[in-house]
Amino acid sequence: MGIFSGIMGSASEANLDKVEKQIASIMVDQESIEQAYQLIRDLIVLTNRRIIVIDKQGVTGRKTEYLSIPYRSIVRYSIESAGTFDLDSDLKLWLSSTPEPLTFDFRKNDHVADIVKIITAHTCS
Repeated sequence: MGIFSGIMGSASEANLDKVEKQIASIMVDQESIEQAYQLIRDLIVLTNRRIIVIDKQGVTGRKTEYLSIPYRSIVRYSIESAGTFDLDSDLKLWLSSTPEPLTFDFRKNDHVADIVKIITAHTCS
């Protein structure tokens, strides 16, 4: 199990304008958001340079952890489509620095396919 499998649950598309305002302080020059997904308070943001996982912690959500994953650190990934009884699609990312994958669950196969296109564009070029 990945460290975010229990935290992230099932993600859905996030409003990119709101996400950009939220993470403007940690973005670098020439970095732009390509897609973002949200679960309650947590976010997965895919930029043209990295994946940012935002974990709002505690009851109030005032404490926030930002995990930055440069595309170059992704060693491999896998996707699992939704089935008849398991309605979530899964994305697993293996990073060069961790033996266990980060696992993310999505409500729609389309979300995983969109993410894989972005990851593939940045890791296979």
